[in-house]
Amino acid sequence: MKARSTQQEILLLTGTKFSEREWAEKIVEDKNKLSATEKLEDACWNGLLNEMLPELVQKTKEGKKLFLWHIRHCRAFLGIDLSEASPLIEREYSIDPYFFVPGLHLN
Repeated sequence: MKARSTQQEILLLTGTKFSEREWAEKIVEDKNKLSATEKLEDACWNGLLNEMLPELVQKTKEGKKLFLWHIRHCRAFLGIDLSEASPLIEREYSIDPYFFVPGLHLN
C-alpha cells in the first residue's frame, strides 16, 4: 500500500484589504519598492503564513508543520502549495481554477 502524504493548497486573493496589510514590514528592507502582492508573497516565504491564517494551515498526522513548496502568481490570487514532501497536485482535485476550469467544458 502506498503511503499518503499531507498536501494543502491555499488561494490568497490579491487586491483585498487582507492582502494589502503590512505583513512583512520588518523583514523586507526595500518594502516601498514591492507591490502589495509581492509583500504578501514575501511574508509567506518568511514563515508568516501560520501567523496570518493559524486556523487554516494544516499539520501532518504527527503534528508537524507542512513545508511551503511553491507560490504561483495568478491574475487575482497567489496559489500556495504546502506539503510534507514535494507535492504532486492532481488537476481534478485542485482548488486552483486554472487547473480545473479548462476541463469543465468536457463534462
